[in-house]
Amino acid sequence: MRFVSVSEIAKKWNVSERMVRSYCAQGRVPGAFLTGKTWNLPEDALKPARESFSPPGASKLLTALKEQKELKLKGGIYHKIQIELTYSSNHIEGSTLSHDQTRYIFETNTIGIESAVNVDDVIETANHFKCVDYIIDNALKPVTPAMIKALHLILKSGTSDSRKSWFNVGDYKKIPNEVGGVETCPPEMVKEEINSLLEWYNSLDVKGFEQILAFHTRFEAIHPFQDGNGRVGRLLMFKECLANNVVPFIIDEAHKMFYYRALKEWDRQKGYLTDTCLSCQDQFKLWLDYFKIEY
Repeated sequence: MRFVSVSEIAKKWNVSERMVRSYCAQGRVPGAFLTGKTWNLPEDALKPARESFSPPGASKLLTALKEQKELKLKGGIYHKIQIELTYSSNHIEGSTLSHDQTRYIFETNTIGIESAVNVDDVIETANHFKCVDYIIDNALKPVTPAMIKALHLILKSGTSDSRKSWFNVGDYKKIPNEVGGVETCPPEMVKEEINSLLEWYNSLDVKGFEQILAFHTRFEAIHPFQDGNGRVGRLLMFKECLANNVVPFIIDEAHKMFYYRALKEWDRQKGYLTDTCLSCQDQFKLWLDYFKIEY
């Protein structure tokens, strides 16, 4: 029998090399073996069938988050996720607050005056903590236009943007915008496009890792709000991981540029975003291991 490399099989199966290595590590490719750190696969190896996903329900992670949120427990997984998700999501959108400042706001509801800070950054950080609570409380509910708008309203309330008549906090954009120089959905088409996206997504029998990423890329391409689209989109992505027993992931600063590139390349090469999110998921699994939460 002839054995071939991961890259050859990845091209044959039309998946990323990381995905092939993951299949091998999970023992899902009969006959595959390691030589040092290199996988060797039978040239006639078949792509593993898609795994079935657990039905929606309260995962151990979601149960822990709900319990620790109600207890206002410090130092647990709820505390960890509030800080990491809020800091990372705000930071890649340009927030000037440091990780320590983000943590301090969550833990004390105050901020030290060591240097000048942007008031909107502070408000949006506090608001993002409320958004995380909202998705924990509503994790098992289907995504609806009202939920999407509610997240935006919570995130942007009290900011300088909320005082601009044209900004439309908690509702879809009024003025055309671009993201990374790429045109997005015209304002007059946003409602129709969001409804179409949700009709497709909520009709799926299985909402796994790939489907959640597909939903996210379509949401970001629509770009329904004047600002805050990335943060609302990542909150929804996190919520859907909780709802469908998929290990969540947080896009951090180290993966920021890979993430932006991957969103642009999704239609051409889905592996970029898949690999980026799997890498971030690896970090999240380490946190779950530390807090002894099964997944």
